[in-house]
Amino acid sequence: MRKADVLLADDNPAMLDHVRNLLQANNQYNVVGALRKGTEVLREYERLRPDVIVLDISMDMLSGIDVAQHLRDEGCDAKIVFLTVHEDSDYLNAAISAGGSAYVVKSRLSTDLIPAITAVLANKMFVSSNMLYT
Repeated sequence: MRKADVLLADDNPAMLDHVRNLLQANNQYNVVGALRKGTEVLREYERLRPDVIVLDISMDMLSGIDVAQHLRDEGCDAKIVFLTVHEDSDYLNAAISAGGSAYVVKSRLSTDLIPAITAVLANKMFVSSNMLYT
């Protein structure tokens, strides 16, 4: 079975390393890039063509929600998983409205990221259990 290609975007280098290590240890995912700015995601998406994009919401210059909206407007078919510190339903609703298929809070990263990616690849939604989507 082919490994799913995953592009990571978070402005925190330590978080990028942590997420990359978590995904690579799972052996089902191929991390094709780890970027620190939303503008880099927009520039690199076409070249990398990932199956899944894991986006932090709060990044410099262009938020993950803005990135997701731009990607959707351009016809991007990659699944978008938001990974964020924001445990707030307003952010959750905005993320889903922008085209996100999953919303994982960083406090649940170790338990929720792999199931979230698995769910979106199966065309299902995933929201960390401590969040309410309305």
